[in-house]
Amino acid sequence: MREAITRPHTLVDITRVPGARELAWQQDGGLRIGAGVSLVRLARDPRIRDRFRALNEACESVGTPALRTMGTIAGNLCQRPRCWYLRSRISCFKSGGEGCPAASGENQHHAIIGGGPCYIVHPSDVAVALTALDATVEVRGRSGRPETRVPIAEFFVLPAERLDRETVLGPGEYVSAIEVPAHSAGGVQGYEKVMQRAGWDFALVSLAAVRREDGAVRLVLGGVAPKPWRVAESVEEDVASGGLSDDDIATLAERALYDARPLAKNGYKVRMAAAVLRRGIERLLPVA
Repeated sequence: MREAITRPHTLVDITRVPGARELAWQQDGGLRIGAGVSLVRLARDPRIRDRFRALNEACESVGTPALRTMGTIAGNLCQRPRCWYLRSRISCFKSGGEGCPAASGENQHHAIIGGGPCYIVHPSDVAVALTALDATVEVRGRSGRPETRVPIAEFFVLPAERLDRETVLGPGEYVSAIEVPAHSAGGVQGYEKVMQRAGWDFALVSLAAVRREDGAVRLVLGGVAPKPWRVAESVEEDVASGGLSDDDIATLAERALYDARPLAKNGYKVRMAAAVLRRGIERLLPVA
């Protein structure tokens, strides 16, 4: 609103909706997180760190302590892009204009995968971790409408599908809770975020890497696409098989970025993402 990206006629306070600030462990070991739960609470909870470390580390990486105290998990998921053209009120697809000035302009921080016709990257750290954890987003709407549950992999949309927003939320709909399934708990998990500055910055590239207790692997990149970008399942399956040499790991990292199409000024992200992927894969491999 301060940057005139949106001019709402009405603001609705949902912080007092029952369950909005509830953090509840399910009987099967899953976790339900109310939309209003703060990031600092998730970053400091020792049980979350033990069971869902990728989420814990992603929350811990967001902004400053003050921002993590004020920020909520649903707010982090639903934040708008940080593209400087949009934030500077320069005409673009996202603001209802006819083009994407970043395509041939200052695109150092823009998408290398999944872009077009707009090349924004989604700024949420938490979304990357939750995608790797197979989370579900609970959506509610106007009174009388039943709530719906959307797999987080289907919650975010590419610009080619929708230009006015970055999620499937429609008019009058809001995120009421996030559920993280028990099958994603434990195992080996981590979140790495590479920033231009040491703190209080958005990811140039990030990675949530998860090897579940059942052996399944999830690798999800952030900072490279208009939504959290899960690498090809064939790469995850090869990582899960184990027995990888350094050359194997390097090859898998390259395969994961096969569809990368960098713009004129962000080719460095391809090299950076490959390095982060190599470290993430190594982290998931069984200790000999």
